[in-house]
Amino acid sequence: MEEKEILKYIDHTLLKAFATWDDIVALCDDAVKYGTATVCIPPTYIKRVHDKYQDNLKICTVIGFPLGYSCCAAKVTEAIEAKKDGAAEIDTVVNIGDVKSGRFDEVLSELKEIKKACGETTLKVIIETCYLTEEEKIRLCKIVTEAGADFIKTSTGFGTAGATIEDVKLMRANVGADVKVKAAGGINTIEDAQAMIEAGADRLGSSKVAPLIAAKYNM
Repeated sequence: MEEKEILKYIDHTLLKAFATWDDIVALCDDAVKYGTATVCIPPTYIKRVHDKYQDNLKICTVIGFPLGYSCCAAKVTEAIEAKKDGAAEIDTVVNIGDVKSGRFDEVLSELKEIKKACGETTLKVIIETCYLTEEEKIRLCKIVTEAGADFIKTSTGFGTAGATIEDVKLMRANVGADVKVKAAGGINTIEDAQAMIEAGADRLGSSKVAPLIAAKYNM
């Protein structure tokens, strides 16, 4: 794969609590110029970005983020509002406490409700692999598939560790044929991005890779 092609895999991301409107605009301008898959931004900025960029930019956002323990109704409301404001893709965090407590029926039920709220809007489910056993990861691959989500995603970037090659391969091997894999967290170099794609990632969450490629090729 040519390095420039990596840009089409990237959700160009800025989710820091102190991100300003000027920061978000700079991110979006770069995403349009580079041709990244989306920008991934906090929910509060969706409408302003959509109004400014219209169809020139696809918006991804996050709900139940970054800890996952918001109640189901809150996540559903966030999803509905994000769609209304112009988000094309929504990344949600599973209830990690329920996962660690073995309450998998509740995890599945919540994800089904969120997917119902998303409708045709792409839903990515963040399982935060750094906190999970291999058995829990595999179980969540099955649950995410059964819930009808579009992607399973490794990490928020706020946990104790991010994506690994091993986790991407495990997820690729255990999700259904219609579920894609997003790697996120700690993807800081072009080489990191290439390795994740080669391992089976269909999408990458990163704030650093797109500018590196752009700088290398004077974009």
